[in-house]
Amino acid sequence: MKSEPIVVLLAEDDLAHAEIVRRNMESSRIANRLEHVSDGQEALDYLYRRNDYSHPERSPKPGLILLDLRMPKIDGLEVLKKVKKDPALARIPVVILTTSAAESDIARAYDCQANSYLVKPLDFDKFSDLIRTLGYYWIVWNQKPL
Repeated sequence: MKSEPIVVLLAEDDLAHAEIVRRNMESSRIANRLEHVSDGQEALDYLYRRNDYSHPERSPKPGLILLDLRMPKIDGLEVLKKVKKDPALARIPVVILTTSAAESDIARAYDCQANSYLVKPLDFDKFSDLIRTLGYYWIVWNQKPL
């Protein structure tokens, strides 16, 4: 495992799904810190250090963003577009983690430069396995530019 601290930003409005992600990352020791926000506006506030996230200790730059598509206030695709257009954020891998398997959603996410698109399994054990594998791939095995 890499030695530098890893921060994962999880933008997810479903608290049960957020808890599954948190528990699996903790039990697998994948992330040193998981920051959870519950809507797109809060995700952007975190990334741009606004409002409740204005202090850098409260909003360290993530090494990975897990982004739901269907969220209140600002949807995931809008967050994705802003992240990928900003040179300061564009290299952060963004994984869409959603319940939508619609081809149009998949195509739009990749058109907006998503790094990966994963559909949340309905089965708890399969969802847990997905999160563990996702964490190992993006945080442990994947090589990213400095």
